[in-house]
Amino acid sequence: MAVLCGRRYGPLQVADEHITIVLADDHPVVRSGLRMLLEAEADFEVVAEAGDVDAARRTVLGYKPVVLVLDLNMPGGSSLEAIPVMGESSPNTVIVVLTMQEDPAFAREALQAGAKGYVLKQAAGAELVQAIRAAAGGGTWLNPELGARMAAAPSTPSGPPSDLTEREIDVLRLIALGHTNNEIAGQLYLSVRTVETHRAHIQQKLGMSSRAELVRYALDNDLIER
Repeated sequence: MAVLCGRRYGPLQVADEHITIVLADDHPVVRSGLRMLLEAEADFEVVAEAGDVDAARRTVLGYKPVVLVLDLNMPGGSSLEAIPVMGESSPNTVIVVLTMQEDPAFAREALQAGAKGYVLKQAAGAELVQAIRAAAGGGTWLNPELGARMAAAPSTPSGPPSDLTEREIDVLRLIALGHTNNEIAGQLYLSVRTVETHRAHIQQKLGMSSRAELVRYALDNDLIER
């Protein structure tokens, strides 16, 4: 199923179907604004909110909503890694990512992980409503501008390993040694959210999504000892 320039391809949403929604964003004021926006739609109901990745997992499991609106940058872990996990725990829930991340690599990774929509926060509003309807109806929605950039961008990383910054190498080394995001944050004097962002950038630059792949990369490039 493909989407280009914000158009949906897939089954049509039944007009009178009730759409339950969980909002997952770590900013209460953002959640409040999104709730007002979405509940203005007669067939939308926001049944719960979550402020971190772990709470989002628990809330989806408990409420089994039709749609989860998920921010990519939240405390408590990687939202990207949580997408397939939540898809398994609640297979009838579809995920629409709402994020500030404009990099096509993040959109590609989110869709490959199982998300059915990717909306930029700066374009939220009517577009988020459209994305939710598309995803709930079995289609897929992608921000139009980002869709054009994805079509033009290579699907595999083009830069060499040196694209990693020194800080990203520090984070990668600690990930490969088995440290949690909280532990890495403590050792490098960073916030957990900053560590999560570095980790997402590392995965995007290297084209790797699992810890095992990152460990192998660190070993092969002598970042840690065997």
